Amino acid sequence: MSKNITLKAAFAISFGVGLLPLVAIAQNAPTAVTPMTPEMYPDYDFTRPEADYIKRVEMVPMRDGVKLYTVIVMKKDAKNAPILLSRTPYNARRMASRNVSLKASEILPVMDKEFIEDNYIRVYQDIRGRNGSEGEMIMNRPIVGELNKTGIDESTDAYDTIDWLVKNVKESNGKVGITGSSYLGFTSFVATINPHPALKASVPQSPMVDGWMGDDWFHNGAFRQNTFDYVTAMTTNKGDNDDVPNGGGDEYLKFLSAGSAGDYARKWGIEKYPFAQKLMQNPAYSDFWSKQAVDKWAKDMPLKVPTMLVVGQWDQEDSYGAPKLYETLEPKDKNNDKLYLVIGPWRHSQVNYDAYNLGPFKWKGDTATEWRVKYMKPFLDHYLKDAPDPKTPPVLTYATGKDEWQETKDWNKTPKTPLYLNVNNSLSFSAPAQSGDVEYISDPAKPIPFVMRPVNSRDANQWKPWLVSDQRPYSDRPDVAVFESPVLDKDIHIMGQPMVDLFASTSGTDGDYVVKLIDVYPEEDTMHPELQGYQLAVGLEIFRGRYVDSFAAPRALKADQIEHFKFGLPNANHVFKKGHKIMVQVQSSLFPLYDRNPQTFVPNIFNAKPEDYKKAEIKVHFAPNMGSAIYLPIVDK
Repeated sequence: MSKNITLKAAFAISFGVGLLPLVAIAQNAPTAVTPMTPEMYPDYDFTRPEADYIKRVEMVPMRDGVKLYTVIVMKKDAKNAPILLSRTPYNARRMASRNVSLKASEILPVMDKEFIEDNYIRVYQDIRGRNGSEGEMIMNRPIVGELNKTGIDESTDAYDTIDWLVKNVKESNGKVGITGSSYLGFTSFVATINPHPALKASVPQSPMVDGWMGDDWFHNGAFRQNTFDYVTAMTTNKGDNDDVPNGGGDEYLKFLSAGSAGDYARKWGIEKYPFAQKLMQNPAYSDFWSKQAVDKWAKDMPLKVPTMLVVGQWDQEDSYGAPKLYETLEPKDKNNDKLYLVIGPWRHSQVNYDAYNLGPFKWKGDTATEWRVKYMKPFLDHYLKDAPDPKTPPVLTYATGKDEWQETKDWNKTPKTPLYLNVNNSLSFSAPAQSGDVEYISDPAKPIPFVMRPVNSRDANQWKPWLVSDQRPYSDRPDVAVFESPVLDKDIHIMGQPMVDLFASTSGTDGDYVVKLIDVYPEEDTMHPELQGYQLAVGLEIFRGRYVDSFAAPRALKADQIEHFKFGLPNANHVFKKGHKIMVQVQSSLFPLYDRNPQTFVPNIFNAKPEDYKKAEIKVHFAPNMGSAIYLPIVDK
């Protein structure tokens, strides 16, 4: 026993304390407990000394004094390292804690493995008003300007964050990239508007660009009803919350029995939420939505930061934004060296996981990891680590049907060829020789489901791959107009955005039109029996009829009068193989993903009454001088 302990023991004995407890304390033994000792331990450092990484949590100050919760992860030997930033509403702490592990590649998301193992510093930050950050959250906060007079937006927050990081992370080389998918795609792109000088590259994936035209909340005016789950989960308070407590079961029945989308919101108390009110009070494409559109912000801004826009061909949430931004920004890329577009064979955000397949469709390998290793990382290495120029292709798309990556210099520049809806429910590259129509009865009481019932969009196995689900169950319905080509005698390869040119009439005064471009697989295929007769929607989209003249100024349709509807399908690189057929389906509902159109014109469909919902006779028209058609960007490859 040391002299120090001996003296303490003598002191304790002299005061009657006793020796054994003191020896235990001296040896750092736990304090004696009783059955009533409180159980909570104040803190635990999950980053143990044996870990191969350092994790810091900082509250980074913005220019208005608000502090944002920021997680910084790097390998222990990191030095002269680039920073890869993601700004998220989806809980930065959780995103940087995928697994409980002592390995950096295990605690971070799957897509970070190649980066953290190659001397990158990974940073995740809660946007203001979410999770650990201070301030107020505003959904897709508008850029400073007409709609936002505060002087603060996601661009300024990104600027202030980057400024703090390069000054306070001593292991950094002073160069920053930004990436992320969906909402993080939005924040990744907006960071390039008035960018910090240290921001050298951006990779926005499936960015939310225009929530009314085709990302998340509406598509061409038709409301996506599962948005209500997002409202309660994301805007109840700063933390992560639950979906609408509707009890689960078949969503088809839940929404149908409620009535209008507005009735559903009122039934479950969602109408009290400010974001729900923004949706319900602004059903048309007024300045409220159009001036929030990111592509319109970017239109008049210089292209300063090398930007790689990424999207999945079957992105079930944000198929619109990346191609629209590319279309807007491409004229600014005079030297073809600052703007890049990637379209992979993926569902929403699948680019950040493994992607051997989507539903029953199998690719040659893990297309997501292949893209990250061969294209994304060399792109970022070049701008953030001064690596050699990898000669990133301006446009990289995956040809489904041919199963290969293809590099091109531009996108959607191919003249489009009309594939006409024709007599006898046929499709032809020749215009109709005579007039005709195909009619069906659309009944709002029996809307067409977007997937086979029971519908559960909260089930990832149903929701994530739904866009590649077999369309055969709908081609036999009497409320679907079906047009089909002969068996193809050669491959037909499309690269770009197919466009819908539809002449249709309704006996009602409003209505929706859903158009599906479908690849019909042969009935006999012993090599792929699971795909025999499969009907794959290469692209599908909905259009709310009242916006036939103007998205901002809806009007009643004139009963039984032919109207001309024009809209785009999602961008695609797809080969319709020899021996397959091409099909087009036209219908008037896609429920309950999209709210039902009452087929009677009312000022605001969120407030439609039960008596407004009426059957209507729909006619799809074709004629020699008025040919309903899908315009295909056919290439010779």
